[in-house]
Order: sequence, then C-alpha cells, then structure tokens
Amino acid sequence: MGTKHRGPDRERRALDAYIKLRRAANTLSALETASLRETGLTESRFGVLEALFHVGPLRQSDLASKLLCSAGNLTTVVDNLERDGLVERRRGEADRRTVTVHLTSVGRELIEDLFPRHVAAIVNWFSVLGLDEQRRLSAALRRLGRQESTTHGRGGGPGG
Repeated sequence: MGTKHRGPDRERRALDAYIKLRRAANTLSALETASLRETGLTESRFGVLEALFHVGPLRQSDLASKLLCSAGNLTTVVDNLERDGLVERRRGEADRRTVTVHLTSVGRELIEDLFPRHVAAIVNWFSVLGLDEQRRLSAALRRLGRQESTTHGRGGGPGG
C-alpha cells in the first residue's frame, strides 16, 4: 500500500517511493536477521566481521562510520565480539592512543565460512528482480544515498 496523501503528484510519488523503500529495507533486514540467527550473530556483529575481513584492521571510529552506526553501539558490538574471541583490540606501537580492531583466527574462520552463504542468500533475495532492474535500482539508490545531508534545508524535509 502506498501513501494516502492527497497532495500534489510530486509529493505522492516521493512519499510512495519512500514508503516502498522503507518496507523493502525492513524486509531485507528481517531476512538477514533470520538468516544470521543460526550463527548467533546480529547484523551489526556480522557487519564488523565482514568489514574487517574485506578491509583489514580498522579503528573503531572508522568501523562505526563504515557500518553507519554510533560509536557507542559499536563499542558494545566489539566488546561482545572480543568476549567471544572473534576480534581483538590492539594499541598502536607508535601512538598508544590508537586502538585498532583485528579479526582473530577464529573470527576469520567464521567469516570465511559465513560470507559465501550470506552472498548466496542476498543473490536469492534479489532474484525477484532481473539483472537490469538490479542495475537500475543500484544506480538510483546510489544517487539517493549521495545527497548532501543539508538537502533537507532546501525545503524538502524536516526543518526546511
């Protein structure tokens, strides 16, 4: 179901697209949560392992930025991963104030096993779209996501 808003066509189109995007994101999040449930990992925990696997050791602030989460939430996630022996924090030798998060061998084994299955699940979820639809969706979402955060100040959103 789309918007019931009775405003101008451009408002109805934007609201309808927004509602559908949010619903699709919620559906994908629920599918991912269900897929990860058997592993004991949350989306956030999986995201940290995946980022460290593909990018290498990162500072917590860089991880938080990459995963689009707050530093406070990420600290809890990393604490739990460290407690479970999947990551470790290391202080920099040159600058002891710098702490980077690293995969342990157990964490690396886990993500090496899980990642291919995760990719297969995503491919399956997106199979409802053809290849061209996936390309167009990806391009449209890139444009949407690259808007400046100040866009709302131009009359298009809260405070505008």
